[in-house]
Amino acid sequence: MWNVGVYIALTIAIFGAIIAVAAAAVVFVIRLKRKEKPNLSSIDSDMELQQLGFSVRTAASDKKVSFEGSQDGLDHVHLTPRKGLLELYTIEELKKATEDFNPGNQIEGKVYHGRLNGKNMAIKLIKTEHVSNVEVRLFNDATHQHPNIIRLLGTCVTEGSSSFLVFEYAKNGSLKDWLHGGLAMKNQFIASCYCFLTWKQRLRISRDVAVALQYMHQVMNPSYIHRNIKSKNIFLDEDFNAKVGDFGIRNSSVEDETKYPDVSTNPATWNLGYLAPEYLHQGVVSPAVDIFAYGVVLLEILSGKTPITRPDNKGGTNVWLSEKIKAILVSENRDELRQWMDCALGENYWFDTALTMANLARACTEEDPCLRPNAGEIVEKLSRLMDESPEDEHMLICESSCKPLVNSSTNNSSE
Repeated sequence: MWNVGVYIALTIAIFGAIIAVAAAAVVFVIRLKRKEKPNLSSIDSDMELQQLGFSVRTAASDKKVSFEGSQDGLDHVHLTPRKGLLELYTIEELKKATEDFNPGNQIEGKVYHGRLNGKNMAIKLIKTEHVSNVEVRLFNDATHQHPNIIRLLGTCVTEGSSSFLVFEYAKNGSLKDWLHGGLAMKNQFIASCYCFLTWKQRLRISRDVAVALQYMHQVMNPSYIHRNIKSKNIFLDEDFNAKVGDFGIRNSSVEDETKYPDVSTNPATWNLGYLAPEYLHQGVVSPAVDIFAYGVVLLEILSGKTPITRPDNKGGTNVWLSEKIKAILVSENRDELRQWMDCALGENYWFDTALTMANLARACTEEDPCLRPNAGEIVEKLSRLMDESPEDEHMLICESSCKPLVNSSTNNSSE
């Protein structure tokens, strides 16, 4: 019996020892695996650092810049590798593009023509503090670039007081150049065989600008009010498609527009002729402000005259284009309207179409903003006129003898 008990005790001891050794082995293996197992959080961190490093290198090498947030200094400029961002040019590149800003490359004022890597561009000098005023949401999505909005290619932000905006180059200059003459035409930047805009071109330009306004007012969310629509800020590409430009680069107050005592002595003071009454007197800003200015541009396109002109007699007052057309239409004098039309057109336009456009422009320049059509209504009207216009560019005046100059309907934008 004693021997049996010894055998049992010995067996239990051996069995326990085996279990202990096995447990120790398991613990050892687990510890070994833990040492060999990588730290996932460490890998994530390393990957983030690698991606960040790659992003910074990509952003720096691709020279892309985006504008976000801050309105103070240059805090709004961040290097990021997102699609559709703006090119970040160096001052050396812009000097090379413009031949060190050679006067021969000056388009007008502080805008120069440049060519870099085979690409034409318009380079505008602005104050560094104004870079943040540019409405980047009009440009920052290259996949939705509107065909009637001038494209911002990039910027050159310097540490000094002056920086540069680089825009797509409008080969045929501004609408102002074609209607009123300008430095761009004298410098032969406009490479066209025509010295004036044809009727068909004027009609298409009118619609293009309206389409741009429709996008800004009725498609963008929130809507965008340009506040600086004028012939100088409408550009023409090589096919005479119109593109609206000069976004966010405007005078900061109404007072800046009204500080000149004699508006007829300086072309820059034509700006007054584009200002809606509610904006000029109360500073009220709404899409109707752009519509008023568009109406004045439409009158320029029809007449070839400036928004404000000096009268022939010295004792007379300045003539505002928006007021002149009202007097002509009320008079119901067809000959007066013909004489008012741009003489460069001769008889190569359709009188009925011109009359409809004149009434549309009058509606756009109504003193009460509530009576002005919206951009969508203008686009619809002009599109219909274009569809109804004959293909022949060289036509004689065609008019209906029974059609009155002034539309009888309350809403002048819909005949």
